[in-house]
Amino acid sequence: MSAKATLMNLTSGRLLARSAVWNMVGQLLPAAIAVFAIPVLVHGIGVERFGLLSLAWVVVGYFSLFDLGIGRALTKLVADKLGLSDHNAIPALAGTSLLLLLLLGVMGGLIAAAMTPWLVHSALKVPLSLRREALPMFYMLAAAIPLITVTSGMRGILEALQHFRILTLIRLPISVLSFMGPVLVLPFSHSLVPMVAVLVAGRLMGMTIHLVACLNAMPTLRRASFDWKVVPPVISFGGWMTLSNLVSPLMVYMDRFLIGSLLSVAAIAYYTAPLDMITRLLLIPTALTGVLFPALTVTLAQKSERANLLASRAEKYIYLAVFPLVLTIVTLAPDALRLWLGDAFARNGAVALRWLAVGVFINCLAQVPYVLIQSAGRPDISTKIQIGELPFYLAGLWFLTRHFGVDGAAIAWSSRAMVDGALMFSFANRLVPRARKGMLKLTAATMLGIALFAAMAAPMFFATKCLVLVLLLITLAFIGWAFVLDSGEQLFIRNGRKAIASAMPFFLRIEAWKN
Repeated sequence: MSAKATLMNLTSGRLLARSAVWNMVGQLLPAAIAVFAIPVLVHGIGVERFGLLSLAWVVVGYFSLFDLGIGRALTKLVADKLGLSDHNAIPALAGTSLLLLLLLGVMGGLIAAAMTPWLVHSALKVPLSLRREALPMFYMLAAAIPLITVTSGMRGILEALQHFRILTLIRLPISVLSFMGPVLVLPFSHSLVPMVAVLVAGRLMGMTIHLVACLNAMPTLRRASFDWKVVPPVISFGGWMTLSNLVSPLMVYMDRFLIGSLLSVAAIAYYTAPLDMITRLLLIPTALTGVLFPALTVTLAQKSERANLLASRAEKYIYLAVFPLVLTIVTLAPDALRLWLGDAFARNGAVALRWLAVGVFINCLAQVPYVLIQSAGRPDISTKIQIGELPFYLAGLWFLTRHFGVDGAAIAWSSRAMVDGALMFSFANRLVPRARKGMLKLTAATMLGIALFAAMAAPMFFATKCLVLVLLLITLAFIGWAFVLDSGEQLFIRNGRKAIASAMPFFLRIEAWKN
């Protein structure tokens, strides 16, 4: 297949749309399961145990940081090879990268195991009654780190191949198990040890299934081998990603550990619940940019103008999808928390939820320039931004958390997200020039959005809030349809609605037959 044919194949609108939908389903369904599982767990094991379990979710869900950027580098490098039709180079690239990931995962697991006594006895304010559970829990999590790093590499290969349907079918049961596993343990035990054992077993199963999927998607990987010549390009791209993967989790997750150190384990729960609730919105841009990354890599490598089109449309879709949801959450924050988790969480987490919502909104928009920078082969830019932000963020986080509790931590988190987003857009615009007019429109829309968030956070009667919110959402829907979407996009939506409508009689007949 020629390079031009590969470009059209890997960046076609139908493929990207289909892949984005699969990616979205794979991330939103587990989020819906989490909405059900979290209240059950909070009431079943208590606030303090739930605080520790939330840290376990952080480890099994996001501690691919120990892959030192090789997983992300593998996606880019495999996409580069596919774009150049150099398929013979992929087995050595994959085999070398996966072996490096295994070694790094083992090293990360040993470091985590060595730190476990310090975390349990000193760093975190773990109650004496829970330390006998916390120690084996953290040791099991340390053992899971090699599984997580190797899986990230195999996932990178499948992403480069645009096999997001397969990835979704794998992710769904594993992600659901992460939340429902502890719930299923509840009738037999309230201890954290069997709950975390279920999480680790799920990651082992996930790694095995990813391996089978990679071999089926690209049989030539059965000839995977180690090649020293592959190490330099992997390390070259992954080097800056290494620093990013070390710095970024400090900014993303340090708030929880600092709250546990300065306040209490219970405070972690009051902060984590609204944070987990609002950060689920990041699944929308993540689903889209995960698909865009290999596509943008191919287009930028071939110097195609299609990269600008893909990026600008992605920003537009993310704004239209995320803004109404954030506006709703900001408006109904205390009411939603009270309904979901009770009065205590509404009192202690509503203000934090509103601040976090604003930060997540900006963070969602910043995902596109972040992926553009990486796709252009310049991960050093985003990493330098993060390194420059880190000391200011940690200082602000410590000060605000110490003086204002979980609300202060939320203010620090959102302030960093705003600064980070502004810098990402600025550098991406220089690296991959886009129309200045489009940039100004996005900036104006973002400022208007923040102003609306502030207005809707003002004290109002519940009925008044709901009425104003509905009127705003209707107005925004009209503006988006009439002035933001072009005729082709409107036609695509109409056809989608017709397809759903035509399918309804079929499903109704099935339901009638069942009954």
